[in-house]
Amino acid sequence: MEDDWRPLLGPDWSGESYTTRSVTDSLDSKTRRPFHVEPRNIVEEDPLERVSAEASIMSSRVNYYSRLTGSSDRLLVPPDHVIPAPEEIYVYSPLGTAFKVHGGDGSARNPSIVTIFAIWNAMMGTSILSIPWGIKQAGFTFGILIIVSVGLMTLYCCYRVLKSPKSIPYIDTSDWEFHDVCKYYLGAPGQWSSLIFSMVSLIGAMVVYWVLMSNFLFNTGKFIYNYAHNISMADADFGTNGTDRVICPFPATHPERNGSLTLFALSDNSTEAPLFEHLWSKTNTVPFYLIILLLPLLNFRSASFFARFTFLGTISVIYLIFLVTLKAFRLGFHLEFHWFHHTEFFVPEFRVLFPQLTGVLTLAFFIHNCVITLMKSNQHQQNNVRDLSVAYLLVGVTYLYVGVLVFAVFPSPPLSKECIEPNFLDNFPSSDIWVFVARTCLFFQMTTVYPLLGYLVRVQIMGQIFGKHYPGFFHVLFLNVVIVAAGVLMARFYPNIGSIIRYAGAFCGLALVFVLPSVVHMISLRRIGKLRWPSATFHSLLIVLGIANLLGQFFM
Repeated sequence: MEDDWRPLLGPDWSGESYTTRSVTDSLDSKTRRPFHVEPRNIVEEDPLERVSAEASIMSSRVNYYSRLTGSSDRLLVPPDHVIPAPEEIYVYSPLGTAFKVHGGDGSARNPSIVTIFAIWNAMMGTSILSIPWGIKQAGFTFGILIIVSVGLMTLYCCYRVLKSPKSIPYIDTSDWEFHDVCKYYLGAPGQWSSLIFSMVSLIGAMVVYWVLMSNFLFNTGKFIYNYAHNISMADADFGTNGTDRVICPFPATHPERNGSLTLFALSDNSTEAPLFEHLWSKTNTVPFYLIILLLPLLNFRSASFFARFTFLGTISVIYLIFLVTLKAFRLGFHLEFHWFHHTEFFVPEFRVLFPQLTGVLTLAFFIHNCVITLMKSNQHQQNNVRDLSVAYLLVGVTYLYVGVLVFAVFPSPPLSKECIEPNFLDNFPSSDIWVFVARTCLFFQMTTVYPLLGYLVRVQIMGQIFGKHYPGFFHVLFLNVVIVAAGVLMARFYPNIGSIIRYAGAFCGLALVFVLPSVVHMISLRRIGKLRWPSATFHSLLIVLGIANLLGQFFM
């Protein structure tokens, strides 16, 4: 009787292992399935409800085929019309009762709309704050063209990553990630290079988070202090007047310096500064205060608690879009087109500093190291390419909307477009209530995401070195101290998120966006004799562009 309760998928018909790929291939075939279980006859929790005779017939047929052959002989596997569709998988009993299988792959599948917004939410990170600065560095017109071009290139490379496991014949790659594909084609060097560059992107994101959290915590604390003491003071000597003030944190005569750092360093060094400004400094004290909050959170054995708050990222991005729209209505548009020459208040439409934008965008459009995992949960696998393309379209439109609008409404004159900061929220005073809400939301969102990123780093590093995700408290503590120290040092000495993002994006993008997907695709075509010179030329050009993107960060 125990053998008669086998599920239709999972264990083999003869008790041996039956490959999921064979069953999936059978499910996808366009064949007639005359035997099915009517939905009204399926029981959920009550085992007393009976099912129709068709269910018992199907169970008998499957068991009949299972006894005809062993697992080594594939000639008499159950034919397609006997195997039910994925949504019709149940555990059958010859007594006439069927139990719906819960918790399997079929029940975990998401509709396309959920998958699309999951990808959108995963890509909507800190880079959105630097897009207006990147457009300023490239020029308004050239910046828009670059956003569209880089978005299309990264989409194609992501498509190549998504399709890479399916190019491997005779092997079940349903559980493979991209680093497994790299190992198959390139050996251990390919696997380790993909892991190392993936670590660079994660650690780079954690460093940017630390710098931003220091910034947001500083401005939030300053807002609360000034409000509590009824203090009304300007953040800078350079700014517009009115309710919606926009500030230039540094004089235009020194555009190469980090304005926020210059401004508050003056107050810290003043002997007449109040005690609060000595104890609450953006670079000297606040980055160290964060250690008390975040270092204990990194040592949690599991990150499942923090995963519950990922919805805060969506709320923060939506609020940023609302904030930018509100400022646009209140400030109006300030644009003049000067194609190649610089003026007092406006930048050229085409600038040689454009690699700084391409570096930021490489990280802004980066999802390549987890796209395979995200797409596995898509309900309709045949729509993966379409859903990925729609997600990239939404991401590109969001970046364009925020970047173009912030650049266009920045009040020039009286301020120069050169005043746009790598974090565009720094162009608004700490007394702005709308920006205060944005900084507070982003701070709490990053506080929950930062431990998740640390968990991913720990899992990959500790898993490769020790073979388990949590080898011991002191091992994990040492790794977390190193990661936190990197963030503190950057926030203390180089709090420029635009430069950090572009360097990290160009470095990890060289391997995971441009080189490895192109090389893997060319090798797979070459092995089956289908590599032609147009494809080889195109993918070689992508590799050259990735190298040029990295080199451009050091020379521009």
